[in-house]
Amino acid sequence: MRNRLKWTLVLGTALAVVAAGAAIAAKPVVVTAGNLVVKLNGEVRPKALPKKKMAPITLTLSAALSTKDGSHPPAARFFEAEFDKNGTLNPKGLPVCKQGQLEARTTKAAEKACKGSIVGKGNAEAEVEFAESAPFKAKGPLVVFNGGKKGGSTLLLVHVYANVPAPTAFITPVKVTKIKKGKYGNKVVGKIPVIAGGAGSTIFFSVTNRKMFTYKGKKQSYFLARCPTGKFFAQGAVKFSDGTRLKGTVIRPCTPKG
Repeated sequence: MRNRLKWTLVLGTALAVVAAGAAIAAKPVVVTAGNLVVKLNGEVRPKALPKKKMAPITLTLSAALSTKDGSHPPAARFFEAEFDKNGTLNPKGLPVCKQGQLEARTTKAAEKACKGSIVGKGNAEAEVEFAESAPFKAKGPLVVFNGGKKGGSTLLLVHVYANVPAPTAFITPVKVTKIKKGKYGNKVVGKIPVIAGGAGSTIFFSVTNRKMFTYKGKKQSYFLARCPTGKFFAQGAVKFSDGTRLKGTVIRPCTPKG
């Protein structure tokens, strides 16, 4: 039960930040809401990008959750984010991983089953506090797979495998949808399951997202961006189990070239 709790709650928040990754600068961004403090950090490489043509990028992202008074933080329940229309996902031609291929598999077995579909890797840490017991922390690997595209939406599957107290695999699907909303062109949505009354909370994650592949004889990148204005925009919100809603907008510079 402890394993199930901590890892299901880890998954969704990670992808919310991944979606907004093109807007996060190397300098940490601190967002607060009530007693909650979230520190976001990340890097987009290369920093200089074409003005018009989409180019391959690597997103290195991390987030840390804490409380002002040092108490156990509430669990995230739902997230949504909108990010710049000048960033996109390009799944066409990349092998698709099905959720059934990841279920009941270790990390190594999941990677073997969907080797060509891996688009990101990292790790996560959760804090769990059961009634009348001291909180404890646990870490584990996080792998992001391409789940394919249908209509205007792209599916991402996040797989986490933990070995305590029993070997268990958890998969969380996250949907990224094309939108037309001014400077925003993508929306990501995910719902995090309530387990064991929400005694577990994500307190840290880091992930590096990059995928180069060949399709019809041409090199392709799963993560793409361009920089026509010298700025990236992102906004998002996360709802927590205690009713707290954390939201914010981030504007960060990029370097146009060409």
